[in-house]
Amino acid sequence: MKSVIPGRAVLAGALLAFAVSGSATAAGSPAATLRAAYNLPPLSGTTATAHPKAGTHVDIVRSPADLPAPVGRRPARRVNVYLYTEEVTGTLDSGTTYAYWTFNGKVPGPFVRVRVGDEVTVHLTNDPASTMMHSVDMHAVMGPGGGSSATQTAPGAHTSFTFKATTPGLFVYHCATPMVAQHIANGMYGLILVEPPGGLSPVDHEYYVMQGEVYTDKPFGTAGHQDASYAHLMAETPDYYVFNGAVGALSHQYPLTARVGERVRIFFGDAGPNKPSSLHAVGQIFAKVYVDGSLESPPLRGVQTVLVPPGGAAMVEFAPKVPGKYMLVDHAIVRVERGLSASLDVSGPKQPQLFDPHTN
Repeated sequence: MKSVIPGRAVLAGALLAFAVSGSATAAGSPAATLRAAYNLPPLSGTTATAHPKAGTHVDIVRSPADLPAPVGRRPARRVNVYLYTEEVTGTLDSGTTYAYWTFNGKVPGPFVRVRVGDEVTVHLTNDPASTMMHSVDMHAVMGPGGGSSATQTAPGAHTSFTFKATTPGLFVYHCATPMVAQHIANGMYGLILVEPPGGLSPVDHEYYVMQGEVYTDKPFGTAGHQDASYAHLMAETPDYYVFNGAVGALSHQYPLTARVGERVRIFFGDAGPNKPSSLHAVGQIFAKVYVDGSLESPPLRGVQTVLVPPGGAAMVEFAPKVPGKYMLVDHAIVRVERGLSASLDVSGPKQPQLFDPHTN
């Protein structure tokens, strides 16, 4: 996915006045100052991906490629974000189902993408069939509860709030209705990206990956329907570790793909609610790592493993140089045995000067 610069007509309609300086944004594109255009109709901050309705069995896994196009170089605008909280039954593992609580029927919730200066209105609707009150706390918000104090929403009700995006970075959002840890563990989390002025540097692929924990009343791998375990949650002993909601979600259902030499960017978040993640791509070295999701600090370079706390995020970039199948894991490596792995399938010509497996 490549960055797109708005057309001249859009810029003219926005009464654009911009000046480009010689400095660079945290992500490497030219810094730009653009006059806000709040008078224009609001934009959408998420994809329009359809979400499943409550039922006996739905697909809760969000594709890692399901994220909005880069903001690029546009003026600050008004942006709408629509979140629909829904309790559904989905597949946790082969032959195993679980009662998920979701934003827009998927895990993680929709990727939210805005830029510094945007005036963002978050609309939250709680499905009438829900058994619980739900809300949203966005770590990008400067205000009480990150928005959760304004969005404690009963089944069938709607709430909203508006905030200004002030700080560039990659931030977690999650439900913050007590018991908060239970709502997060059941799947109510996502990421919001606040791009710097001028946007991010272009890459060939962007992916959206979140790590989560699931606490069940029966051991890992038990067939049939699993109920949530309050005792395991309080003891901080997850039965499952998952990427994008389910075992095999990003290894069998939606593997990541690239070609040799293509630039890959992963927006990664650790929902927790309890355990940190040591993100590692087996057989790759991260060319750039934006630690803690900060886009105001220069990236680290040549990094093997990235430590991400629960409720934290990181943006990593790399360009695979050798074809093959690679694993994305938490290097607390035993967690692979509890469901936590993803695949990156890299195609292209062999590179024996970089890696020679000595096969006939």
